[in-house]
Amino acid sequence: MAVPSWLERLRAAGKTALVQDGKRKIHYLFEDGKEMAEEYDIKTGQLISRKWREKNTLGGTGKWQVEVGEPTSPLLGALESELITESSSNPIFMRKDTLSSFQWRIRNLPYPKDVYSVSVEEEQRCCVIRTTNKKYYKKFSIPDLDRYHLPLDAAALSFTHANNTLIITYQKPKEILAAEEQLQKELKKIKAANSGDGDCKTQ
Repeated sequence: MAVPSWLERLRAAGKTALVQDGKRKIHYLFEDGKEMAEEYDIKTGQLISRKWREKNTLGGTGKWQVEVGEPTSPLLGALESELITESSSNPIFMRKDTLSSFQWRIRNLPYPKDVYSVSVEEEQRCCVIRTTNKKYYKKFSIPDLDRYHLPLDAAALSFTHANNTLIITYQKPKEILAAEEQLQKELKKIKAANSGDGDCKTQ
């Protein structure tokens, strides 16, 4: 069964934990040098953000790539006046999960709900958003399903539209719910440093 392989990778990774601002922050360092950083709400266990970083071709540290949570602004640390900024009315695509589902929000999509269709492309292992007015098109994958080698299920996919935001929901399969529950138990065992304690403690 393929499910444990990703869990085993998580278990084998070097982990540090920090508790700060009501969040448990976990940093993973994998054998191949990749890094993953996650933030969980301490009270609910809800995943707030997940991002990845790997070494670039010259061996230096690459930039963090956000998988879950608010996308990082390219303007951080730069003077806005010197850059051409994206229009604030452009669609903003981000993932924001719940305990029972993967969820994506695309802001700044003003069209009515009947304009959108969201489908699963099983062979390409992705979901596709289309609009009948040809104003928006987006393909996106669900990395969690890829990591656990699980098929995409069209029946798990649904969407709604409110306040100029398209909200797409994919119910988590039972295998992922079980694995996440197991992982949460293990993460709670890591001795976490509180903010202000200096370096994180390593498992």
